Amino acid sequence: MTVKEKIQLFPHSPGVYRYYDAAGNVIYVGKAKDLHKRVAQYFVPPERLNTKTRVLVSKIADAQYSVVDSEADALLLENNLIKQYKPKYNILLKDSKTYPWICVSSDTYPRVYITRRVEKGAGRYFGPYSSALAARNLVDFFHHTYRLRTCKYKIDSQSILMRKYRPCLDYQIGRCSGPCIGAISQQDYLAGIEEIVNLLKGGANDIIQKYRQEMERASDALEFERAQQCKMMLDALQNHYSKSIISAARDMNLDVFSLVFEGFEAFGNFFRVRGGAIIQSLNLGFKMNIEEDRASVLSAFIAEIEAKFGELSAEVIVPFLPDVQIEGVSFKIPARGDKLSLLELSSKNAKEYQFNSMKQRERTNPDEFRQTVLEELRKALGMKELPVHMECFDNSNIQGTNPVASCVVFRDGEPSKKDYRKFKIKTVVGANDYASMKEVVNRRYSRMLAENPEDLPQLVVIDGGKGQLDFAYQALAELGLTDKLTVIGLAKRLEEVIRVGDPYPLFIDRNSQALKVLQRIRDEAHRFGITFHRSLRSKQQIHSALTEIKGVGEQTEKRLLMHFGSVARIAAASEQDIAALVGPALAARIKEVLSQ
Repeated sequence: MTVKEKIQLFPHSPGVYRYYDAAGNVIYVGKAKDLHKRVAQYFVPPERLNTKTRVLVSKIADAQYSVVDSEADALLLENNLIKQYKPKYNILLKDSKTYPWICVSSDTYPRVYITRRVEKGAGRYFGPYSSALAARNLVDFFHHTYRLRTCKYKIDSQSILMRKYRPCLDYQIGRCSGPCIGAISQQDYLAGIEEIVNLLKGGANDIIQKYRQEMERASDALEFERAQQCKMMLDALQNHYSKSIISAARDMNLDVFSLVFEGFEAFGNFFRVRGGAIIQSLNLGFKMNIEEDRASVLSAFIAEIEAKFGELSAEVIVPFLPDVQIEGVSFKIPARGDKLSLLELSSKNAKEYQFNSMKQRERTNPDEFRQTVLEELRKALGMKELPVHMECFDNSNIQGTNPVASCVVFRDGEPSKKDYRKFKIKTVVGANDYASMKEVVNRRYSRMLAENPEDLPQLVVIDGGKGQLDFAYQALAELGLTDKLTVIGLAKRLEEVIRVGDPYPLFIDRNSQALKVLQRIRDEAHRFGITFHRSLRSKQQIHSALTEIKGVGEQTEKRLLMHFGSVARIAAASEQDIAALVGPALAARIKEVLSQ
């Protein structure tokens, strides 16, 4: 039975499907609300699939499925199978590092510490935390406020009675409550531990309210020492948690997900909010080996968070809906208010994570980074080929004087300065950017076709709007190149991409690396053209200033400039110094003209 025949027997039920290659390896795992309909979408005419999906389908030698009761079960099973088999074409979690957790140990007098290993039976774990610094600051706050022990002694009633341990320096300086010597009762110590657990669960508001009420009660009863103790605890808690508590949303208990996309990668941020306080935050990255829609990536993100943190909150804030429904969970896209503010904050964290990841990759693996950026650019422009060779043109003139143009070349996303070219406009009179652009593009590629036709670029960028682009396209059409390369215009005002025949501009995400590489090549063409134009103007000014003086010819001009260095220095020199080179009569004439 062939694979196509086999999938015809798949049921119309929720479940998980698996694709195998000829060697029996799992190459893709997917979930479906309707197994039969979902799997049939892969086996359609190849031209209806994108390139990576066509490659996946060509490798499928067998298909299997597992039926489950609900979409939520399918999501969790898919996540588990992806972790088990690590299929080549699935969305894969990019972060292999271990995140820190805060552990409240199961000792008689529990310790609170940071660990990256979760051991069964060792205590209660809270996290994971995407920032080790944030976890460390939290633990430091607990130790300072509740005077927790840092030692690893095995403390029990017998060791205290026998005075097995001596008080440490932390106890002497007031940083430890001294449970090892019985300076604090187990009941009081455990009361502090339970408050810490409640704080880690998001109960900061309740505990702050408890201390406020206790302080007022003690004050009314004239128990001023106890009131002062409560005030100190209240101040410590408020100072630490005021930054994370959202004052307008103190009763919020929800989860927040956000995602930003960069080519075939996604960067996500997760917030867990309890009592209006963000008690957990985690950044995760995902790599998509075949093209996936945003909803399926969000579902994969949700499944990973469920695996790490357990059940989701009853209310989950998302930027768009996932492709799965979970019983007891309501997914909401906020339009205004505090929930929208939370989503925007989460999105800001995701973008920051994206930026840092890209910067780190650019430093550690520049070749992979450039390939990722070029793939994103190819996808954004709808190109068939990767734009490994790009060229950009820019015109430069001032009121029609010294009209020039520049062509800069990028190879593999980096400038190839040896291939840069500069042009003096020859056939166009006056300031006509459109005709100048057509002339330069025609000259560039007619010569390339004659000398090196196999080195044509995949992408040509025109610095300008629709007018410059249309004339550049005419030049390419006359050379028969419109089917061999892609040409676009990049308008600077709104950074919109102009395409031939498309009345609507294309706006690429301003934070994307694809737009940044287009901006970079455009700015480089502008810089190169301006430098060439200034050089011509400078030469013209020097030439006119000296050669308009009667008696100064080309050789005399050259001798003066080589000796003095510039026209300004000639003007500042004494008549005697000039006369030493050209004679007293001509020196007097030069001095008279340059002094005017």
